[in-house]
Amino acid sequence: MEQHINASTLILTCGDITKETTDAIINAANNRLAGGGGVDGAIHRTGGPTIMKECRKIGGCPTGKAVITTGGNLKAKYVIHTVGPRYQEGTRNEAALLKSAYLESLKLASKKNLKSVAFPAISTGVYGYPLNEAANIALQTTIDYLKEHQDITLVKFVLYDQNSYNIFIEELKKIR
Repeated sequence: MEQHINASTLILTCGDITKETTDAIINAANNRLAGGGGVDGAIHRTGGPTIMKECRKIGGCPTGKAVITTGGNLKAKYVIHTVGPRYQEGTRNEAALLKSAYLESLKLASKKNLKSVAFPAISTGVYGYPLNEAANIALQTTIDYLKEHQDITLVKFVLYDQNSYNIFIEELKKIR
């Protein structure tokens, strides 16, 4: 599914984010930038040891913030590592932290003059964020950013499975 926002294009697709050719892919990282399971593990496995070497130099990343490394062996030139919140029934400022994770990733992409980025569904795996709520935050934050900033021309949400893809489509229809 595709949506145009000013000069930018927002695309929802189902697939493997490690195969994306965007300028950067976004990694749903942990605070220690230590690699892990899910998207994080896949990015580190496919991207090779250079990414981890750079992550160790950076040292860590607070929840809601973002840092950047090379893309290593990935098709994308860069990986923007962001840390989403662990969902705790919405009692620990999770919505604001998730919004910040997306926003800080987009700001970092703009700062580095990147034209295209690909996001996973941050915090929806082992961090347990409800997919509908996470999709709404992700899409609304991205759309609001693209309305104000013309520098990023393509944002893709690369969803791991059909269910996630369908939920993102439902949430995008609500926002439009």
